[in-house]
Amino acid sequence: MRRRGFSLVELLVVVAILGLLVGLLLPAVQAARESSRRGQCGNSLRQIGIAMHVFLDGRRHFPAGYLADTAAAGRDPATFDAPPGTGWGLAIAPYLEEAAAMAAYDPVAGVAAVANRSIVSRRLTTFLCPSSTGLRDPFAVLDASGAAHGSGTVLGRSDYVANAGHDDPWDGSPRVDWRGIANGPLYRNSRLKPAEITDGLSKTVFVGEHSQALSQKAWAGVVPGGFSHPAEAFRSTTTAEHAAALVLSHSGPAVGEAGIIHAPNDPAGHCDQMYSQHPAGANVVLGDGAMRFIVATIDRTTWAALASSSGGEVVAVD
Repeated sequence: MRRRGFSLVELLVVVAILGLLVGLLLPAVQAARESSRRGQCGNSLRQIGIAMHVFLDGRRHFPAGYLADTAAAGRDPATFDAPPGTGWGLAIAPYLEEAAAMAAYDPVAGVAAVANRSIVSRRLTTFLCPSSTGLRDPFAVLDASGAAHGSGTVLGRSDYVANAGHDDPWDGSPRVDWRGIANGPLYRNSRLKPAEITDGLSKTVFVGEHSQALSQKAWAGVVPGGFSHPAEAFRSTTTAEHAAALVLSHSGPAVGEAGIIHAPNDPAGHCDQMYSQHPAGANVVLGDGAMRFIVATIDRTTWAALASSSGGEVVAVD
């Protein structure tokens, strides 16, 4: 009986067809996975928005970007930063199913205290975007010389940062009061009430993405005098980094930046600008708790308007 089988040509044709199918299907699979990751990221920001409002219900004001006793004797002379350094993320963590852990936090000692290290170095998945290619483990804060800061401050990471506005509060001029300089809703000692956000909660960005792939951010707060910026060729003060402060358009005219939302493959993004690893844009949560995806091609004037909390601009958020 005659045996049947494949010829070499037939086998090569089958392999070529399979390769073509894989090539066609793989981008679709990758797109589906990224869509899922982006959805998870958006859900985390929704939880953050809800936690902000639970905090508001109890305190009658939103959390500060971070807290600093600017009159303290040990304040940083360059920035007026001082302990406790407690950030907005730590303030709302009890409402993100972290109440038991946060109950042990000493608010007087502050973020850099050894007694609080086991708390502020925690890895909280709510603050981590699944699309980010940055590290996940806690990181050591450095001082200006590159040595370990203080007694060895270690902070848990965050891919989400708060909006301090589109002006530049870190221009080198020491200031005790940031009001009128940082024009966003969350900055040092801000504690704004809803009525003070005159642009409207639904038209003001509160928290947005900033991937760890660009620079290190922490959810817990600020360590005055700390430096830690290995992702770029220059270092930036902890005030700018770990306060989770998102300066949507740093230094210079508010609408003069070359790239307001940096692309995932842009290695030159500024340490305080929006930086997502989702294609085409980034997720944000607005003051009313609504989550929105902001496309990278958003009009710069509109983007700057969304950054300010009382600029009086008329904008529409789709």
